Amino acid sequence: MTDLTSDELDLPTLLTLAGGVVSSQIVERMRQEGFADVRTSHGYVLQLVVADSPTIGSMAESLGVTQQAVSKSVGELQRLGYVDRVADPVDARARRVELTARGRELIEAGRAARQDAEASIAREVSPEDLMAARRVLAAILRDNAAQIARRRMPLPG
Repeated sequence: MTDLTSDELDLPTLLTLAGGVVSSQIVERMRQEGFADVRTSHGYVLQLVVADSPTIGSMAESLGVTQQAVSKSVGELQRLGYVDRVADPVDARARRVELTARGRELIEAGRAARQDAEASIAREVSPEDLMAARRVLAAILRDNAAQIARRRMPLPG
């Protein structure tokens, strides 16, 4: 497929393949940066603690999964040193999930890897084509906002 042209595959296949390639490149970059233990699936949990200190229950609701599933993922991330469970300052019975310093390093490394991936793409296409691709992808996301809203990464503050 090295000589692949844009008219050889349908758009959904191109999106799937391109997304997989970029995702793999980012995961590899994270490994090179010293985060070999992180998986793509961790991102769904981590994105919820970037700008907030949620409870397991609120995370489960946001992700549309069980509290048990989130608790398992948070436990793994805690063992890896990326998050901590801390007492809620208002309700001592509740526990909140927060990024550790190592977790914040992971988030920053991920952002840098995504920026580099975008720069690599930008070197391969014209600025007009890059903007057209952004518009198409944004339209797909906009048209499916209800499905993806709960998995959206908050913008850095």
